[in-house]
Amino acid sequence: MFSGIIAEVGVVEAIDERSVRIHAHHALHKTAVGGSIAVNGVCLTATTVDDHGFTADVMPETLRRTALASLGVGAPVNLEPALGFGDEVGGHLVQGHVDGTGRVTEVRDEGNARWVTIQVPAEVQPYCVVKGSIAIDGTSLTIAEVGKDSIAVSLIPHTLDNTIASGYVVGSDVNLEADILAKYVASYVAQRDGTSMGPTGAPGGHQSTEAG
Repeated sequence: MFSGIIAEVGVVEAIDERSVRIHAHHALHKTAVGGSIAVNGVCLTATTVDDHGFTADVMPETLRRTALASLGVGAPVNLEPALGFGDEVGGHLVQGHVDGTGRVTEVRDEGNARWVTIQVPAEVQPYCVVKGSIAIDGTSLTIAEVGKDSIAVSLIPHTLDNTIASGYVVGSDVNLEADILAKYVASYVAQRDGTSMGPTGAPGGHQSTEAG
């Protein structure tokens, strides 16, 4: 479990269809071999850890279901080690199970903030509400606007300085994880009413993917 507060921006040193090697320092203080670490919001298991970074296995399913497949050597990535019992949840509860990928359709500055609009897949859209939470590439953010098939978030300077969000441009692919509380409520209502909604695993729905 994670909180969506990015510990460090790491750099991809190597990636293929089986594993990824990431250069990092600060995020490793709480990460050991076999431990979980979120890479752009995807929960991965560290298979090697040293003073300069870590390696994690990736599955074909992970690459199909997330935006990790678009990463190349030198790409910056958001990193967050798993929460421990008693740790502060500074953002919101994030599982590291990506529900879908979105695509940036607009970026505009407003004063000291930057608005980013993202096209959201149909299976994620029902869980998006104004002032609700969403994890975008693992970063806990508040939804500022909701469109027919999109959302917009307004990013403060701290977020831009400490995550990969400063590099978002039109066409950027991002990992999306809907708020777990919204998914549980939707699953309960769907089962009660005999309907289905999105990635909750309710009857007829799409099972949320654990990409790790």
